[in-house]
Formats: sequence, structure tokens, C-alpha cells
Amino acid sequence: MPKNRNTFSSLTAWRRRIASRAVHAGWAVVREAGAVTAAHPGRLRFRRIGVGTRLAFPQGTVFGEPWIELGDHCIIGEQVTLTAGMMPGLDLGAEPILTLGNGVVLGRGSHVIADTTVSIGSDTYCGPYVYITSTNHSYDDPRQPVGKQWPRMEPVEIGPGCWLGTGAVVLPGARLGRNVVVAAGAVVRGEVPDHAVVAGAPARVVRTWDEEKGWQPPLRTPAPVPIPEGVTPEQLVAIAELGPELEPEEA
Repeated sequence: MPKNRNTFSSLTAWRRRIASRAVHAGWAVVREAGAVTAAHPGRLRFRRIGVGTRLAFPQGTVFGEPWIELGDHCIIGEQVTLTAGMMPGLDLGAEPILTLGNGVVLGRGSHVIADTTVSIGSDTYCGPYVYITSTNHSYDDPRQPVGKQWPRMEPVEIGPGCWLGTGAVVLPGARLGRNVVVAAGAVVRGEVPDHAVVAGAPARVVRTWDEEKGWQPPLRTPAPVPIPEGVTPEQLVAIAELGPELEPEEA
């Protein structure tokens, strides 16, 4: 009896391994087939989708595509919402409403809500679950539910080269300059100058760049050593494998 039980357990484990591999292989095929690119847009008809840009599958809510422009080599993670207009089917005019520059990265679960114009500059990276919106609920009338009152809309502009940490929120009317760092969980409104770091809710400037003095207050950690030009990925892998065996003076 114990032998039969062991045989049955081994057979069950084997079946589960086979089923698991099949599910993962099938899901990989589905993800690849469901990804959106310029060559394979599926049902989505963006105003423009650049070369090398890819929307991972499954996508989040997407509508108003004729008023959405995506630059080249953008990476849009899974379950990212991209909307232009308050609802599908509206005529929003001749100009784009939501614009992403080249090389923009939107992390998994992020939302970009553009009821009026929203622009995100080139090479801006967003961590997961970032929320960028041009619309906010109003609560002027205390007798009406907030959700039923007409919202306020203001354009949003995010400059090139910015970094928005996980869970950051960018509110209507915000204007971020070039290479701005938004800390995780920060809630940004108003104007943020170039080369600034903001944190908190509401966000405030906690570090700025001075041409003569550098970062103020000074950074607490040394700058990372860049990878030398010409180093190949294969060489980096080889160095990583040798790393634990190197003496400190050799590293």
C-alpha cells in the first residue's frame, strides 16, 4: 500500500509539473500575441505609435486613441490605463490630447488620464502604479455628492528626463521641469523647477541643483561608477560570475 501511495503521489506531481509548464508556455504565447506595437496594433488605433513602442498585455483601459500620440521606443507596462477625453466616443478636435515623447516608460498599473492636454517628455520613467491626471473632482456644492459635481480640468506637463517613483500622483495643473525626481508616494501639484527632487503629500522641493555647488543639500551617497564604453553584455556577465572570487584589491 505505501508503494502504491508513493506511485500515485509521483504521478500526481508529474501531472502538475506538466500542467504548470503548459500554462506558463501558453500564457507566454498569449502575452506575446496580445502586445500592441505599430506593426500589430490589434483593435487600438492610436493617432501615432512610434517605432519600437510596445504596450504589454494585458492592457488596462484605453480609449480616445485617435487623440493619443506615443513616441518611439516607449515601454508601457501591463494594466496601464491611457485615456483621452472623459469617455469613449467623443470628438476632441484636431489636436492630440495625450502625448508621450520618445523613450517614455510607464510602469505596471499606472494611469494617465487626459481629459485635457497631458504631455510627458522624452526619456521620462515612471515606476509602477503612478497616477497622472488632468482632472480632479470638485466639491463646491455641499448639497451634491462630490462624484456628481462637474470636475475641474487643467493641463499637465512633465518635462523630459524625469523619474516618478512608485505610487506618485501628479495632479491637474502640475508642470514639472527637466530631470525632476518625484519620490515614491508623492502628490505633486503646481510648478516644479528643472533638476529638483520633490517628496511628500503635498510634494515640496527637498533638493535642487546648483551649477557651482552641485546638489543642495549634498547627496549622501557617492555617484555610481558608469560602465566603460565598449563593454559588451557578455563581458558584464563574465565579470559578475567572477565577482565573488575576486580579492577586494582586484575588484
